[in-house]
Amino acid sequence: MKEQKNRRSKSGFTLIEVLLVVVIIGILAALVGPSLVGRAGDAEIAAARAEIAAIKTAIRVYEMDMGSLPASLDALINNPGGTRWQGPYLDGPAIDPWGNPYQYTRGDRTFDVTSSGLNQQNN
Repeated sequence: MKEQKNRRSKSGFTLIEVLLVVVIIGILAALVGPSLVGRAGDAEIAAARAEIAAIKTAIRVYEMDMGSLPASLDALINNPGGTRWQGPYLDGPAIDPWGNPYQYTRGDRTFDVTSSGLNQQNN
């Protein structure tokens, strides 16, 4: 009987051991957590820049096919009525990582594509 009681009292973890593990996990989370949170924003910015580059390439291909810049980004997805249109040039609507449409402005031979970014300011 005594032998059985000793086995029961020795199995498992003590409260101090459990608290020590929780404290260690907390310290690790405090050190690693902030660096991971900042990375999410960096990844969204990198994704937006890559998407803008892809949109600009699609606009240049459209221009080569049609002979002029598109009136809007929608012309890269839906045929605006030209027989030389070889699209779609984009897979879907041009939406940035924050859920906002990309802004497209054009001149006679120039154009720009921007994102309003996380704070709704052009970036």
